[in-house]
Amino acid sequence: MSHENTPVLRSSTTAKGEQKHTKEDIIFGEECYKIIDCAFIPICREKLLGYGFLEKVYKNGLFIELIDKGFQAEKEYPIKVFYKGKVIGEYFADIVVDRKIILELKAEEKLNLIHQAQIINYLKASKIKVGLLINFGKKKCEFKRFIY
Repeated sequence: MSHENTPVLRSSTTAKGEQKHTKEDIIFGEECYKIIDCAFIPICREKLLGYGFLEKVYKNGLFIELIDKGFQAEKEYPIKVFYKGKVIGEYFADIVVDRKIILELKAEEKLNLIHQAQIINYLKASKIKVGLLINFGKKKCEFKRFIY
């Protein structure tokens, strides 16, 4: 994949699965574009890793790229789920960037609805508005952007 073919954010998916093309759609658009670019560097552009590794390897590689590009990134970011003011669950987002964008990473053949539900629930529980679901896949990288 050459630099000219780096993906461009054109739309986002809402929590209800609808495509959005509104002013809200560009929330953190520039940051998301740079994050996606970081994700594609180790796999496609520089071919430092290639395909076939487990999610953890890609998470560590992406984390290095994010830090190198000047982002504040946190791995295994805790997200608590509350019910009636009490914590009833705790999850860990793969990476949170600048405390405003959740990254949920996968290394699956393809993304499915369970993966989408996971990031939507993380957004809802964390009160963070934007999330990127990034799949390093078996043969290609893909991503989806979510706004909650």
